[in-house]
Amino acid sequence: MELNPETIDTVIHPTAVLKRTTVPPSQLKKKALSPLPADITWDLSQLNPKNRIDSLAPLVTPYWRIDGCTSWGSQYYATPLFMASVPPMRIDVFVPELSLQTRFVRDLLELDQAFHTKDRVRVSRLSVSMHILRRLQIWTMTIGGADQEFTNGDGPTRRRTRSERLEYAEKYLCHLPFGSRIIFDRLSLDIKQINITVVPTFALEVYHFSVRQFEAAWGHDVTLPPCINITQVQLVEQIHDSTSIVRIDGQSYIFKALTSFPKYLYHELRILLTTKPHPNIVSRPVHLVTKRTRFGGKNAVLGFTLELHRHGTMRDIVPFLGSSNTLTTEEQFKWADQITSALLHFRETSGTFYPDLRLDNIVLSESRDAIMVDFEQRGVWCEFASPEVNAIEYMRILATAENPPFDVTSSQQPYRDIMERICPEYETLTRNEKYDNYTSSYNVSWESLTPREQEASEVYMLGRVLWCLFEGVSAPQKATIWVSYRWESHLQFPEYQRTPPRLRQLIDECTKGRRETLDNQVLRVGNKLVLRADLEANAWKAR
Repeated sequence: MELNPETIDTVIHPTAVLKRTTVPPSQLKKKALSPLPADITWDLSQLNPKNRIDSLAPLVTPYWRIDGCTSWGSQYYATPLFMASVPPMRIDVFVPELSLQTRFVRDLLELDQAFHTKDRVRVSRLSVSMHILRRLQIWTMTIGGADQEFTNGDGPTRRRTRSERLEYAEKYLCHLPFGSRIIFDRLSLDIKQINITVVPTFALEVYHFSVRQFEAAWGHDVTLPPCINITQVQLVEQIHDSTSIVRIDGQSYIFKALTSFPKYLYHELRILLTTKPHPNIVSRPVHLVTKRTRFGGKNAVLGFTLELHRHGTMRDIVPFLGSSNTLTTEEQFKWADQITSALLHFRETSGTFYPDLRLDNIVLSESRDAIMVDFEQRGVWCEFASPEVNAIEYMRILATAENPPFDVTSSQQPYRDIMERICPEYETLTRNEKYDNYTSSYNVSWESLTPREQEASEVYMLGRVLWCLFEGVSAPQKATIWVSYRWESHLQFPEYQRTPPRLRQLIDECTKGRRETLDNQVLRVGNKLVLRADLEANAWKAR
């Protein structure tokens, strides 16, 4: 099966039970018997000049850089290089989703790889990134009508020079609201056929808080960090959908911000400002980054800065050390102790839970200590959490599914009834964009559990993290369906190879009651989903 956003609903999420699968026989017959007209065949042919890409070679002097992607290969972090100082404005490039492209275009632009690839190193090498950069190269010289003739005072009508156009483009981009979008209307192989529209995100500004709003919501017991304008913040690299490396007065920091649903960001901010310090929990925010909005004229808090730990996440470090036989037992036990200590401290002092425990959210400090990060409390992907959390999350997904292919009436009602019983406010917590929940989280699944059940789920996730740590792998799955890692795991939890026997007993105790996950039936091999049974059968035949 091919990877595309529809795959999420039909295979990965439980929404397959709501899927309409019947197709009228007449449509099947028509689809099977109708040949392609000659003009359409030529229109799709690679021999047709319009279906040829001029070049995918790296540009000599690019105006932009691609730092990564998300949203299953439809959103790309584009960093302008023609600006002397680039503020972290998060003006990303959006392209039509994968399922709308022909197989020819998907193969030529490596769109299937983009579906599950996230990091800058690998994404920047994909053909689709080169294609986007070449279109942006042309568009930059025309942004906001920069290529049009103009009259400067009483002087003659003329066109702007190259440097003037780049200066014009810089002013145009910096004047946009934070999180605005550069929309490609298509992924034509002829880049000149791709029309670009800039969509300012004025709607996002409505949900941004000012410092005064925080003080009114939290009271004066929460001490806020000093504010700094976004123009004083210089982007170095966008490393994740919500985090980037920035520089302020010559010093590097992590900048945390969201381009949608800022309620999660503000919830994390409050947690970090009120959590008692611990050496293995990320320190409190250093700055609040603000920008005056065009909607209402308030100084909106876009995000906050944190201490930068340059070694990066243990998701990449642990498998690298494991593959090079430099992952020492001493460090494994040290990190295991530090992670457990931090998790226990947070549970005992914060009065809340930590639902995001995985190696992705643990970074390595300069002194090679484990540091827990990411306190949005959104939770992890399906099947990363404990069985009870997964079960509730599946019910929530079924109760709130809205996509057109689904029957969203009678077949959904049983799941809605279940959610009404276990979490009556589930719809408000999920869909409301406004930050108005100042005490608890927006995580429906975890809020549905008792404190004891929450702790048991944390212990389950701790067991899986310990397994990753002592087996030297990035994640419990061999190949996570919607994201690939630089170093894919060669094991499937709970297979053991390296973990000491007594640690195996501990991990088994932590994950007692575990269930088989989707990976036991369906897994990603390269860019496709395959049935594990078929894969094993083919491997047996090849012997």
